[in-house]
Amino acid sequence: MSEKTILVWFRNDLRIHDNEILLEAIRKADKVLPVYCFDPFYFDTTSQGLHKTGNIRVKFLLESVADLRENLRKLGGELIIRVGNPVDVIPQLAQEYQVSEVYHHREVAFEETGISEVVETALWKIKLNLKHFIGHTLYHKEDLPFPIKDIPDSFATFKKKVERDSEVRPCVDTPDQINTPEITDAGTIPTLADLGLTEPTEDPRADFHYLGGETAALQQLHDYIERLDPVQSNKSSKHHNDNPSRLSAWISLGCLSQRMVYHEAVKRTGSTHASGSPLILELQWRDYFRFMFKKYGKQFFNAEGFSEEAPEVSKNQGELFDQWKNGHTGAPFIDAAMHELNATGYINNIKRQVAAAFLINTLKVDWTKGAAWFEQKLIDYSPASNWGNWAFIAGVANDARDNRYFNGVKQAENPETESDFINTWLPDSSDQLVTA
Repeated sequence: MSEKTILVWFRNDLRIHDNEILLEAIRKADKVLPVYCFDPFYFDTTSQGLHKTGNIRVKFLLESVADLRENLRKLGGELIIRVGNPVDVIPQLAQEYQVSEVYHHREVAFEETGISEVVETALWKIKLNLKHFIGHTLYHKEDLPFPIKDIPDSFATFKKKVERDSEVRPCVDTPDQINTPEITDAGTIPTLADLGLTEPTEDPRADFHYLGGETAALQQLHDYIERLDPVQSNKSSKHHNDNPSRLSAWISLGCLSQRMVYHEAVKRTGSTHASGSPLILELQWRDYFRFMFKKYGKQFFNAEGFSEEAPEVSKNQGELFDQWKNGHTGAPFIDAAMHELNATGYINNIKRQVAAAFLINTLKVDWTKGAAWFEQKLIDYSPASNWGNWAFIAGVANDARDNRYFNGVKQAENPETESDFINTWLPDSSDQLVTA
C-alpha cells in the first residue's frame, strides 16, 4: 500500500501553532510536504508605478519564512522554497512527490482568491484536489450567528451579535513531529536583491524594531500580555494607547494566530468583550473586514465603493498626492506621520486615519492612491483591513456610518512639534536631518 502525501501550501499562515492545515495534514497523511512559493506577482510594480510590496515588508517576510523553515526542521521536517508562479510550482511539486492532495488557507481579496482559483484549476488537470481551510479569522465562519450573505453591514451590529451569540474556538494543538518525504532540493530563501528590491535603511528614530517570524511573534505577545493589567482589573483599556500591542504585522502574515492572541488576552484580563479589551476590538475589526470582503468582493477596491459616485478630486491631485506621500504638505502632524511610515513601515491607527482623512477631505485626492501607497509601505498590510479602512474613511464603505469608531481625525489640524519625524532623515554618513 502506497504512502499518502499531502502538500501544505503556506501563504499568510507562517506558523506551526494553531495551524489547522498543518495539523490536519500530519494526522491524515503518512508524509507532509510543506511548501512556500515567492510569487513574482507580489514583487512587481503596479499600474500606478508603485511596488506591490515595499522592501520593509519583504524583509519581514523573508525573516518569517526563514523562521518557519527553522521551526519545521525542529520537528524533523523541512520547508521547500521556490520562486515562481504557484500555478506552475505547486502542480510540479505535487507530481514530483506523488502528492495525494493539497491543503491551503482560503483568502478573501480578489487577487489572492484569483491565484487560488488558477492553482485549483491546474491541480484538477492532474486530478488533484485543492482543499480550502479557514484560518485567518478570530471567529470561524461556521460559528457566526448569520450566513456570510446576511452579515450586518454595520460593524456595531456585527460586533454586538458575535459577542452575544458566537464563541471563539480554542486553538488547535501544536504538532510535535512532522514526517516529510526525502527532499532532494529544498531551495534557498531569496534575497531582497533577488526579488528586485534594495535593503531598507534602518532609521535611528524608530522606537520599535520588527523581526519576522513565529518565534519573535510569540515573544512579542508574551511581552505585551505581561504588561496588561491582570484579571478583573478593567484598567487595560485606559492604558491601551500607552501599551500598543504591535502584533499586527505578525498577525497579517499569520506568524501569530488571532485565536491565540484572544485567548491569552482573556486569560490575562478576564474580559471576553471589546469593552474590556481594546485588543479584542482590533481583532473584531480585522474579522469584520475579512467577512465584508467575502461578502462583497471587489467593490472595496473601486473609487466609488458602495456609493453612486467617487468623492470629489482636485485637478492637480497628482502633485498633491506626491506632497502627501513624501510628507511635504506643510501640515506638521501629517508630514510627521508620512515620514514615519516611509522610514519604518508603521504608524499607529490614529495616524493612519488622520493621514487618510487629510488626503481625501483636505487635498481631495483619489483615496485609492492613498490605499495603494499604504499597501506598498505598511509592514502589517493586509488587503481587507487596509482597503476596508480606506473605504470607510472615504465615506464609500457599505455602511460608513460606523465612523464613530474612527476618531482623532481633527488632530490633523493641530500642529505637532515634538515628533522626531517632523524632519526628513537622509541616510548618509552624517545622518542628516532636513526640514520638511
